Amino acid sequence: MATKTNPGNYFEDFTIGQVLDHATPRTITEGDVSLYTALYGSRFALQSADSFAMSCGLEAAPIDGLLVFHIVFGKTVPDVSLNAVANLGYADVQFKAPVFPGDSVQASSKVIGLKENSNGKTGVVYVRSTGVNQMGMVVLDYIRWVMVRKKDENAPAPETVVPELLARVDPSKFKLPAGLDFSGYDATLAGSPHYFEDYEVGEKIDHVDGMTIEEAEHMMATRLYQNTAKVHFNQHQMQNDRFGRRLIYGGHIISLARSLSFNGLGNAQIIAAINGGSHTAPTFAGDTIYAWSEVLEKADVPGQKETSALRIRTLATKNKLCDSFPDKVDDGKRDPAIVLDLDYWVILPKRVIEA
Repeated sequence: MATKTNPGNYFEDFTIGQVLDHATPRTITEGDVSLYTALYGSRFALQSADSFAMSCGLEAAPIDGLLVFHIVFGKTVPDVSLNAVANLGYADVQFKAPVFPGDSVQASSKVIGLKENSNGKTGVVYVRSTGVNQMGMVVLDYIRWVMVRKKDENAPAPETVVPELLARVDPSKFKLPAGLDFSGYDATLAGSPHYFEDYEVGEKIDHVDGMTIEEAEHMMATRLYQNTAKVHFNQHQMQNDRFGRRLIYGGHIISLARSLSFNGLGNAQIIAAINGGSHTAPTFAGDTIYAWSEVLEKADVPGQKETSALRIRTLATKNKLCDSFPDKVDDGKRDPAIVLDLDYWVILPKRVIEA
C-alpha cells in the first residue's frame, strides 16, 4: 500500500550533486522576533530597537542573523536530517543580506559530500544550504555536515567524498547591510563602553552569566524554526536510543552562547560570518549553559571607515563555570563539559573614526 507520508531521506538516499528544494517558505514577523527574544534574552541593540538601527543608517531593526539561520536550517531538516543521529558542524556560513520583519525566506540544499561510517549503520552527509528572500536575493549560505542513519545496513557504501572546508571567511567577502553607519554610535544605549580598539588578540572573556535550558522552551524554540528532527521531539522513540532522551537542538546552544556573550561583547552588533562550529557533546533539558570567548583576529572591513571586525572563538559549557576558561584537559582532550566550539566574525564600531 502506497504511503503519502514523508519518511525522510536515509544515508543511502543521498547522491553527490543532488539538489533538494525545501518546502514551506516562511514569512518572518515581529512576533517571531519577540518570541526569539523571550527564549534567549538577546540584548544587542541593533536588533532590539528600530530607533537604534535607524541611528545606525538602517531602515529598521534587522532580524537577528541567528534567527534567520535557524529558520533556514529548519527548512532543510525534512529532506536532510529527519533521520539524523546528530548535526556535527558548520563551515563557511555567510550572511549575505539583512532580513526585516515581513520578509519571506525559502531554502534549497546541494549534497557536496558523503562518507559512510565504519559501523556501517550511519554516514555523514555534507550539504551546502542557501536561503533566499521573496525577491530571490540570497540572504544566507552555509555548509553543514550531519550524521544520518542508514535504512538498510547492507546497502553499499557510496564513494567517499569529503569537501574541502575553508578555515575562515575572508573579510573581503562580508556583506554588511546597505547604509550601515556607526559614525554617530551611542555606546550608552548599546550597553557597552568597549570599542574595537579595546580588544586584543589572545584576550579571553568570561561572559559570567549562565542560563538553564527548560524542556518547554527548547521544544518551543525548535517548533518556532519548524525543525522536525525526531531527536528533538519524539521522547517515545528516543527512550530507546543511546541517550534515552531527546537532544537539545545544537542551534539552541549557539543562540544561548551568543546571548550570553553580550556581557563582554555588547557592541558586537552583527555576526558577519561563521567560520566553523562543532557541537562537541550532547545537551539536555536541565543543563545550565555558560560561555567564554577568545579574540582570535582583528581586521578592517573593506570600504568601511567606522566599522571593523573581530574573529571570535566562543566555547559554551554545560554545568561548569567559565572563570578558568575550560578548553583542553591534562591529556590534551577537550574538556567534557564543553558542548559548543564556535569560530565567527562579529562587526563592531571603532572609537576612532578614520578620516
